[in-house]
Amino acid sequence: MDAAAGCLPWGAEIALAALIGGVLGSFIATLVLRWPAGRSLAGRSQCDGCNARLEARDLVPLFSALWLRGRCRLCGAPIDKLHGRVELASAFLATLALALMPGAQGWIWALFGWLLLPLALLDARHMWLPDPLNALLALVGLIFAGPLMGTTLLERWLGALAGGLTLALIAWSWRRAHGREAMGGGDPKLVAAIGTWLGWQALPLLLLLASLTGIGWALFSRGKGDRPLTLRRVPFGVFLCAAAFVVVPLWPWWTGLIAR
Repeated sequence: MDAAAGCLPWGAEIALAALIGGVLGSFIATLVLRWPAGRSLAGRSQCDGCNARLEARDLVPLFSALWLRGRCRLCGAPIDKLHGRVELASAFLATLALALMPGAQGWIWALFGWLLLPLALLDARHMWLPDPLNALLALVGLIFAGPLMGTTLLERWLGALAGGLTLALIAWSWRRAHGREAMGGGDPKLVAAIGTWLGWQALPLLLLLASLTGIGWALFSRGKGDRPLTLRRVPFGVFLCAAAFVVVPLWPWWTGLIAR
């Protein structure tokens, strides 16, 4: 993989990653819109308004929507803005990864971001972390994620076990103490899957960042008449996914800070 990644100049590698990210972002947006509604993901792309099959010129990430002014070419129905936003986000994740980490490590980091993105979006929109996506994230992490953080397969297995069991224990303890759920059942599974990418060593930093950003969001997004903070539903998976992606470049700095 290192040899293949080194065949392209740095700028060309970034451009290719952005292009792939935009294409994958189109599929991710479709998945996020259709899966919760029970609609099929198979077959050719269709307009959400008239169900007409879309041609290749209608499906160019970002550019087609701009050319069509945000509307279907056939029926004029508005194109859901989520498509463009997710395509842009996916391309940005890839661009950032390859700009900061050229070569194989950057491609693995980009892949990590692409797998985290639909989980974050589904949790943000529906408070849902599907088991198939968590399982896919875990499987790909066990197979490919070693070079990302320089972890062994054993360390990533331990990351999955430690992360999943830690959150499951927190959820169980809260339920015993307060008689209600502290988090959804998908959150421990998500942390277990993330552990297969980061290894057990980075889990404290992951949970620290996710908890602080989650608490900050809950505090600053409160409106008048909102439920008390301890009773509010927080899409914790969003903050776990964001923290997991950010931990990758932060980890060397964090370990150097601790070593001083």
